[in-house]
Amino acid sequence: MKKTVRSFGEAKLSGAKLAVLTAYDYSVARLADASGVDAILVGDSLANVVMGMPDTLSVTMDMMIHHTRAVSAGVENALLVGDMPFMSYQATVSGAVENAGRFLKEGRAQAVKLEGGEAVAPQIRAIVEAGIPVMGHVGLTPQSVNVLGGFKVQGKSGESKRKLAGDAKAVEEAGAFAVVVECVPDDLAAELTGLLSVPTIGIGAGPACDGQVLVYHDLIGLFPDYAPRFAKRYLNAGELIGKAFSDFAREVREGKFPGPEHSFHSPEKPKG
Repeated sequence: MKKTVRSFGEAKLSGAKLAVLTAYDYSVARLADASGVDAILVGDSLANVVMGMPDTLSVTMDMMIHHTRAVSAGVENALLVGDMPFMSYQATVSGAVENAGRFLKEGRAQAVKLEGGEAVAPQIRAIVEAGIPVMGHVGLTPQSVNVLGGFKVQGKSGESKRKLAGDAKAVEEAGAFAVVVECVPDDLAAELTGLLSVPTIGIGAGPACDGQVLVYHDLIGLFPDYAPRFAKRYLNAGELIGKAFSDFAREVREGKFPGPEHSFHSPEKPKG
């Protein structure tokens, strides 16, 4: 059954946990959708895991739309969420609405996600009023890495906790249907989950959130030399893929590939 923003609200009421994965292309989107996850996020993390950039700041709207459209072709049941990149919504409310609309019109997403709290509440409200569902994002907001002084756990002090709670509530009141909570202490995430009437989706925020999201590269170990503390590795795909590539190269050099079973043959000439 197709998941919608209404499904997220129903999950909050029933206590059902929500599973969210990233995807950036058609083939992975098909696999993620078939797994039964509730939502697929085309994250601006594509800057890191697809484009090889050091942070998410340089990814553009055109990049995000391109990948969202590719993912949409492989999604039937999950809610598809497009991640609004840096400076696509911060400058003006009207610009935020226009860019959010592109995710639906061109990217074929059903919702957008944007980072920030009280400061972006006007943008969230305007986007929702335009008929576009919004997923919020508080805590560690990677697009603000330079202001935050790096990728650090947020909400450790009393003042920081109060600000995070205010930001999360402002995002909800502006109309967000869910809020990603990233890299905060688990007790604070539990407080935020109890405070909000919309689902919290945790990443590095402990088990009390209403759901969890992971970048699929971290989940399947596509980068064997990197593993975020908050991510569980379910598969060492990077090692398996690397071995397959090495085996291919070796067999080509040894003349073992392609074999007869991988080749086309001319039909036999008729006898007589």
